[in-house]
Amino acid sequence: MITQEHPKSVIVIFGATGDLAKRKLFPSIYHLVQNEKIGKEFAVVGVGRRPWTNDEFRHNVSDSIQTSIKESKDLDDFTSHFHYHPFDVTNPSSYLELNDLLTKLDSTYQTEGNRIFYLAMAPEFFGTIAKNLKKEGLTATKGWSRLVIEKPFGHDLPSAQTLNQEIREAFNEDQIYRIDHYLGKEMVQNIEVIRFANALFEPLWNNRYISNIQVTSSEVLGVEDRGRYYENSGALRDMFQNHMLQMVALLAMEPPIKLTTDEVRSEKVKVLRALRAVSEDEVSDYFVRGQYASGQLDNKQLIGYTEENNVDKKSQTETYVAGKLLIDNFRWAGVPFYIRTGKRMAAKSTQIVVQFKDIPMNLYYKKGENVPPNLLVINIQPDEGITLQLNVKKDGDAGDSKPVKLDLSNNFQDGINTPEAYEKLLYDCMRGDATNFTHWDEVSLSWSFVDPISDAWKKGKAALAAYPSGSMGPKESDEMLEADGNQWWPVN
Repeated sequence: MITQEHPKSVIVIFGATGDLAKRKLFPSIYHLVQNEKIGKEFAVVGVGRRPWTNDEFRHNVSDSIQTSIKESKDLDDFTSHFHYHPFDVTNPSSYLELNDLLTKLDSTYQTEGNRIFYLAMAPEFFGTIAKNLKKEGLTATKGWSRLVIEKPFGHDLPSAQTLNQEIREAFNEDQIYRIDHYLGKEMVQNIEVIRFANALFEPLWNNRYISNIQVTSSEVLGVEDRGRYYENSGALRDMFQNHMLQMVALLAMEPPIKLTTDEVRSEKVKVLRALRAVSEDEVSDYFVRGQYASGQLDNKQLIGYTEENNVDKKSQTETYVAGKLLIDNFRWAGVPFYIRTGKRMAAKSTQIVVQFKDIPMNLYYKKGENVPPNLLVINIQPDEGITLQLNVKKDGDAGDSKPVKLDLSNNFQDGINTPEAYEKLLYDCMRGDATNFTHWDEVSLSWSFVDPISDAWKKGKAALAAYPSGSMGPKESDEMLEADGNQWWPVN
């Protein structure tokens, strides 16, 4: 049941001394309080291995807010709701002590026994924590209990199934909130509105009128200090399996009967079921993988991936993935969805381009001339907004036309994975709205699609293409589209 009034809850953050909590979660909770989305009936318990006191933890929270939000106020009152509990995830007594603290906070802040357990830590502890939370009675309250899990949810389908089984021993599916911060972004949530609230687009949103759809998520940064994690992940698992496939599902789904969690998720699952499977022998025809080499960006010399810290000098890990997806259903038969994501690229951008088909005969272009197509561009970051490219008459007497862009810019805060996305998702979790969280069916279908690609790459069935840092990826990616008579559209 979705709560409409100010939700009440104790939020327990496992991994509260880590980077995610400091950069994203604390500022998001602060925003929710300042924007009066939640009232005084909340508490946050930070759980970690460090032997901090409440004062040390509150100082850390205050520092996080001041770093993230320039005009912060009422910090003492805000941080008074934060409590710290030193914790050993494998020790049952730690859970019993935590339960005593939560019971006390329920009474102090009138949170009615509502509890969110946010696992912002290494995935190998997810199952252990979930089982102990139930075993030691922390979920047995008069209110509701919810488990929030960060990615990665497994590293392939078997590991994801094992993790899911462990968690489901303690929580049912309705209590599990698998977070994908892309689903909290304003323009990602706008995809459904653009499609289903505009008579201009929905009748054209099919294979009769759309030539292809492109989804690009490019970063200018390299792996930075995440080399050890990235070596075990790569772009396919880090970005494609979750964020990119989620955007494809939103773009391709049928209109839901109602805007409820179950109905929206059901339509997304149908899309993932309809994805045409790619066998190991076909992978090189549908996917390109790349790794950034040295190069230049903004007149700065950049090192290659294998020169980064904690990266194998002979690494075959991909930092770039481009793919052609086909959806075998009535609406999308024959329409390629081109996806690309990578690090150390020329621009930081997440962008969707819908290319409409050409009209049968364009009277305003000479024979043999390239006719600029109509494009709908959804800019997710850094400049959030919508662009529609149309052809209009050129100035003067000649009957020629030219492309123009109609722009709607939201001018939201720059930056991927900004606190605003977490703010929305945390609020949704407190209210009990799981629409923008990933259901297990979506996770399992995504891994089922991705695993054959990953396996083929492990077996050396596709070359690892090098691309210069500061470029938009390897030439093989361009060639994949050229073979279909298409091209990548520049990111805005």
